[in-house]
Amino acid sequence: MNIMKYDPFRDLRNLQDEMNRLFSSSVPRLSNQEEMSAGWSPSVDIYEGENQIVLEAELPGMKRDDFELSIENSVITLKGERHFEKKDERDNYHRVERAYGSFTRSFNLPRTVSTEDIKAEFQNGVLTVTLPKREEAKARKIEISGQDSEPKTIEATANNAA
Repeated sequence: MNIMKYDPFRDLRNLQDEMNRLFSSSVPRLSNQEEMSAGWSPSVDIYEGENQIVLEAELPGMKRDDFELSIENSVITLKGERHFEKKDERDNYHRVERAYGSFTRSFNLPRTVSTEDIKAEFQNGVLTVTLPKREEAKARKIEISGQDSEPKTIEATANNAA
């Protein structure tokens, strides 16, 4: 009779080996060229100021002609493609970690945004889109009259003015 030392992780390793075997045989492996063109999604920051909402998208290494910006039915869409450009046919890349390929990012705009006078600027690989707020959405002061001798004012926004 053979006595084996108890290994609490043996079953987990066997399970992991079996899962790796199943996935490697059932999921086709992409070639390097397919991996590079599998697509990517640029990082986007959206923040709100007093008079506008600003969208900033990182598009490193891209030219202005590589993407387009559109707005339809209160949805703003950024669409484009970042191409892998081999510098020289003799170049032999050992590692390619930057993502390439086509992308689409869409964002629903709130009702407080005016689709008129939108400004977009592309500089140093960053697209900055400034979306002005509607006048009725901006904070304003409302005068309150009453029994006091001096009128008072309060600040209100479109959300709490009604």
